Amino acid sequence: MTSLSLCGLAVSVVSHGHGALVQRLLDDLAQLSSATVRRVVLTLNRPEAPPLPPAGGWPFALQLRCNTRPLGFGTNHNRALAGAAEPFVCVLNPDIALTAGDPFAALVQAAGAPGIGCAYPVQVDARGRAQDSERALPTPRALCRRHMGGRKETTVDWVNAACLVLPQPVWQSLGGFDEAFFMYCEDVDLCLRLRLAGFSLARAPAQLMHAGQRASARRLNHLRWHLQSLWRLWQSPVYQQAQQLPAAQRSAIGGSIDAP
Repeated sequence: MTSLSLCGLAVSVVSHGHGALVQRLLDDLAQLSSATVRRVVLTLNRPEAPPLPPAGGWPFALQLRCNTRPLGFGTNHNRALAGAAEPFVCVLNPDIALTAGDPFAALVQAAGAPGIGCAYPVQVDARGRAQDSERALPTPRALCRRHMGGRKETTVDWVNAACLVLPQPVWQSLGGFDEAFFMYCEDVDLCLRLRLAGFSLARAPAQLMHAGQRASARRLNHLRWHLQSLWRLWQSPVYQQAQQLPAAQRSAIGGSIDAP
C-alpha cells in the first residue's frame, strides 16, 4: 500500500429518484469502521428529498448537489469530482449495498499499486451470485455472440461503472468521463482510454451487492440511448485504437490483472 492510500477517498453518487436506495447506501457508508471515505458528493439529478443523517451525524463530509435539469451520467460525476483534493476518487451507483463489509480499503490499496489506473470489486446480486461486470471489447460480433448465442466473456477490456476507484491524478489526467456519452458506454470509453494510456484495471479482493437491472432492456428511451452510445463508441478514435491493443494487455476472466 502506498502512503497516499491512507489519505482518503472522495465518493460520487448520483440519484435519479433513488431516495430509499441512497438512504440505505449512505447509512451503510456511515457504519463502516474504516476512515477511508472522507467525502461523499450526492447529486440529485431530479427533485427529491435529501437523505436523513444518523443520530451522530455523518462521519464523512456530505456535499449535496441539486440539478435544475437532468444531466448525463458522466457529466454528473465529472462535476461532482472536479477539483477533488483526495488522492483517490470513486464512482458509486446508488443501487449498491455494502453487504460484505467495507470494500474501500482494499479498493484504494489496489488502485494505488504501480501501473494501476482503476480498481473495482466483485459484484454479486441479491442471491450472492457473481455478476458479469467484467467485459470484453464490445464489438458487434461479440455482442451478437453474447446476447444471441449466450456466450460468456473470456477477457477483461472494461468493467461497468457501478463501483470504480481511481487515483485522483489519473482521473484528472483523463478528464473523467467523456460527456459526449449521455448514458451508456462512458465506462467502456473510460476503461479503454485508461488502457491506451498504459494503465491496467485491477480486481480488488472486495465484494458488494449490485441490485441494478438494465433499464435498456425495459424502457425504449434507454434502449435508444444505449444504441446511440454504442454507435458513438464504434465511431470513436478511442475504440479504433483499442482494437489494436496487443493480447498481452488483455486479461482472462477469473485471472489476475497485471500492471504494465
